[in-house]
Amino acid sequence: MSTTAASERTQAPLIPPSTHRYAEVIHRLEAGGSMLPDTPENLQQIIGIYKAYAVPMDFYWRDLLYIAERVFLEPLPAFKYFLPQEYLDRPNSYAGDQSQLRIWRGGEKAHPELLAFMERGETSRLPKLLHHLWHDRINMEFAEACMQAMFWHQGMGGRFNDYLDSDAYRTNADRAIRAYFRGNPLMLGLHRLFPDLFLEKVKQLSFCSNLGLFWEVMAPVFFEMSDLYDEGRLSSVPEAMEFLVNGIFAVAGRPIYHHVVIRGELFEIIPKGEGFTWLYEAALPYVEAVFYRTSPFRGTKSYNAQAGQVPAKQADFHYGILYADVFPVGSAGIPPTLLMQDMLHFLPPYLQDLYRQHKRGEADQLVQLGITFQRSMVNVTSAVIQALRAALFYPLDDPDPHHLLANRHFFEAQMDRFLRPEACIDAVQNQDYR
Repeated sequence: MSTTAASERTQAPLIPPSTHRYAEVIHRLEAGGSMLPDTPENLQQIIGIYKAYAVPMDFYWRDLLYIAERVFLEPLPAFKYFLPQEYLDRPNSYAGDQSQLRIWRGGEKAHPELLAFMERGETSRLPKLLHHLWHDRINMEFAEACMQAMFWHQGMGGRFNDYLDSDAYRTNADRAIRAYFRGNPLMLGLHRLFPDLFLEKVKQLSFCSNLGLFWEVMAPVFFEMSDLYDEGRLSSVPEAMEFLVNGIFAVAGRPIYHHVVIRGELFEIIPKGEGFTWLYEAALPYVEAVFYRTSPFRGTKSYNAQAGQVPAKQADFHYGILYADVFPVGSAGIPPTLLMQDMLHFLPPYLQDLYRQHKRGEADQLVQLGITFQRSMVNVTSAVIQALRAALFYPLDDPDPHHLLANRHFFEAQMDRFLRPEACIDAVQNQDYR
């Protein structure tokens, strides 16, 4: 062997190894991987749960847009979870032959598995009201909890939050409020006396539209990933993450807006022309508010801030799925449990078989499902981190050591957020975490 060939083979890396606590994960990210280890079971778990999540998500996005666009300021919105046929048939912008950018090869209307569940639920074919009262339905309360997290943790990217405080937004909202309550002197009188009362509600509805438009993209992304896996065309966790990264860039410029239809007239509360985009005004705030922050769930943690039982600063909140202890979250009405119950109805057979083999089998499915969901969202977060690195820093194979160091510092800063003892990153490195 020549001296030159030997030296090339033993050539030192361009930058030294990381000394971060999560150096192994950082090196995996630098190699184009995910924070989630690449194992066949991890791939099976995350793809299976993406499918189980996408079906109720197909209801979530449709109902959020229905609430934002049609229910609007209904004083007693008792039927806001009763989707009219118009919204069940509403074409998804990223599925079906009519889509300009087709992500999923399936149809554009509500998913067949969703429609079948809405008809029969866990019980039998009953009137919609009885399914609702029996709570045998899709749990929209989870979707609204995500929206409320975004509404509360405002100002985390883009210009969306600034616009909600602008004169233009106030003017547009005021026009819609007055049109909605036309002929109702009581409500119009309240609006004159307390002009911010309904304005705050409209702002919340704008976040309903924001999140609905965000999930309208994610549902077909997850459906397509499931189909690709079934066809043997997704064979590793990094491939699944890369599909998400490509999807993020493909739809990054999708407009985020809020339109309301009142007695057949369209009111543009947030016009498309304002230039708000899917990546900066929806995706990044969603990850920050829902994956990282959210808030302590009522009934599981005291809200006594004076005793230091919740953080003094919103930026220090750490109650999202990336920190959640899945095991005690099992009480009715807690948002993650509502989502787990929704996903339970749509688990693919291979995931049901996997759960039967571990812990308490079917008696433990919700907990196992919740941990699988945690793994899957670690992979989604990895895709967001890699997309941000690609947008803001340098290619992973950049030959300039200074550029690689800039990437390293970015990855280390991201991993600093998981130094809290509650973080799940250590747990998901272990396949026995169930």
